[in-house]
Amino acid sequence: MKSRDMNHDWIATARTLSEALPYMQRYAGAIVVVKFGGNAMGDDAAMAEFARDIVLMRQVGINPVVVHGGGPMINDMLTKLGIKSEFVRGKRVTDKATVQVVEMVLTGLVNKRIVQAIMDEGGRAVGLSGKDDDLMVCEADDPELGFVGRPVEMNPQVLRDLFKAGIIPVVAPVATGMGPNETFNVNGDTAAGAVAGALKADRLLLLTDVSGVKDTGGNVVTSMTPEEVRSMIADGTIGGGMIPKTETALKAIEDGVRAVVILDGRVPNACLLELFTEHGAGSLIRALR
Repeated sequence: MKSRDMNHDWIATARTLSEALPYMQRYAGAIVVVKFGGNAMGDDAAMAEFARDIVLMRQVGINPVVVHGGGPMINDMLTKLGIKSEFVRGKRVTDKATVQVVEMVLTGLVNKRIVQAIMDEGGRAVGLSGKDDDLMVCEADDPELGFVGRPVEMNPQVLRDLFKAGIIPVVAPVATGMGPNETFNVNGDTAAGAVAGALKADRLLLLTDVSGVKDTGGNVVTSMTPEEVRSMIADGTIGGGMIPKTETALKAIEDGVRAVVILDGRVPNACLLELFTEHGAGSLIRALR
């Protein structure tokens, strides 16, 4: 039975819900692709909270797609199996033995764990990979890296079919190749950007372990154009691991995504803060129109 005692916290919660209404209306029917990874994937409480946010998004009329990574889990399994990794320019060489482990871990262990978390929160979810219905077809990104793929063909109809059925797609970044029986491992951010571009998504949310893109003073830049991002890369303001994330954002916008947000997935309810509040969260990259 509900308690009828009023307090300031509950009143503030009601006010927050009321203020979120225009944003819920604005995103009704929109496609939002969320790249999920990082520390939250290894924490049961964080996983449940993320799943709850995704279910809420679907409940208010958004069509969310979850694209996930799983690097730490892949590393753990390779170690258990005694498969040693070689690296070229800091990137893992993915031979046939390694790509088999990648597919097993991503499409099995990680993908189904996320699906189960969404189901536990009352949603409907189906797990698939880039191989299913030829969703993502790749070619080798760098021959020296082996079976590391770059998407060259996207067939997102299966995702639209799931939307119509009220089902949340959860996509593992494993893809088929142009040749027979080829399997490619795809960077999670790259895969999320390709999926978002193919769907002409309203938003691509790249959840990371940092608060966003920072300027030279260490402050998060809340809004940028593609031109400003390119300038920050050129002058070294954007560096390290943020370069591939921002390059993914630029490619997604070129492919028709309305806006990309790089935000801290460690912040509770990060996706809801971005979509349903005035201030948003993280760094938004959008072309001027």
